[in-house]
Amino acid sequence: MAINVKLLAEICEVAGAPGFEQRVREIVLREVTPLVDEVRMDNMGNITAIKKGKEPKKVMIGAHMDEIGFIVTHVDDNGFLRFHTLGGFDPKTLTAQRVIVHGTKDLVGVMGSKPIHVMTAEERNKAPKTTDYFIDMGMPKEEVEKYIEVGNPITRERKLIEMGNCVNCKSIDNRVSVFILIEMLRELKDNPYHVYGVFTVQEEVGLRGANVSTQQIQPDFGFGLDTTIAYDVPGAAPHEKITELGKGAAIKVMDSSTICDYRMVSYMKEVAKNHNIKHQLEILTGGGTDTAGIQRFTPGGSIAGAVSIPTRHIHQVIEMADKDDIRGSIDLLLNCVKDLNKYDWSFK
Repeated sequence: MAINVKLLAEICEVAGAPGFEQRVREIVLREVTPLVDEVRMDNMGNITAIKKGKEPKKVMIGAHMDEIGFIVTHVDDNGFLRFHTLGGFDPKTLTAQRVIVHGTKDLVGVMGSKPIHVMTAEERNKAPKTTDYFIDMGMPKEEVEKYIEVGNPITRERKLIEMGNCVNCKSIDNRVSVFILIEMLRELKDNPYHVYGVFTVQEEVGLRGANVSTQQIQPDFGFGLDTTIAYDVPGAAPHEKITELGKGAAIKVMDSSTICDYRMVSYMKEVAKNHNIKHQLEILTGGGTDTAGIQRFTPGGSIAGAVSIPTRHIHQVIEMADKDDIRGSIDLLLNCVKDLNKYDWSFK
């Protein structure tokens, strides 16, 4: 079954830096409201879409809406902007990029740095730092300050394109999961337990929205939904790949913030096998997801795991995911939610 690339593009391309997820939230509310029994929004801006089940147990699924971005910290006398990062950046990926500053209106700026032509030999051999960069708006300070002030969010500019069987865009992390959760809720019928699909905020700066939502919901079961590293590129040894594009949805075993419940990992593998869903196992040695909050921020914890979407070039503007892996992730999540009451969850 094909995926709705048009909807995915809309979700990926819209701006939503951590703490400034308003535009993503509008799309989510538009899409999920007709699909569920109830929609809630908390004080942080997390959206919870609830689909009632036949039994009182609760299942929470978390997909974060925010993308890595920046925030304006200073406008200098010549109209150049300084910024602070919101989320984890590899500084070299900032070179030669366009950004959008979201002031009283959206304005495009460019990431500038010292030209290589005037660098010393020592400077050329140094790894760049985020503080080496500034944002050039192409306007004098007086004009810039008509629209921009300290505290305005900044996002990266890049449209979604299709490349072979892949989609490529900024913010595949984690808008592809927002898309997957919406599509799963669209297809979900006859769920045994109450399903809480949570579109969380501020994951890129510390899983903050998921921690709050989990305390409110107190789920019995939980699924994180996020991208993971696909390091299946030239120079990667087989043991370094984490996951590979086109090899199916990934079932998380662990990351740096979570060791998934071994019962959930076994269950997800069984569901994938029973429903003929191509899958691979994921051990992510660096980086965490909302799964950690879902697992631990409820009294007694929840039985938690995660569906991970293999993605190349993460935290760049050229993030890439395979359309079949995206479709497989919808199928895996859907069937894991539907079959939860068919498994023996006792410790053994």
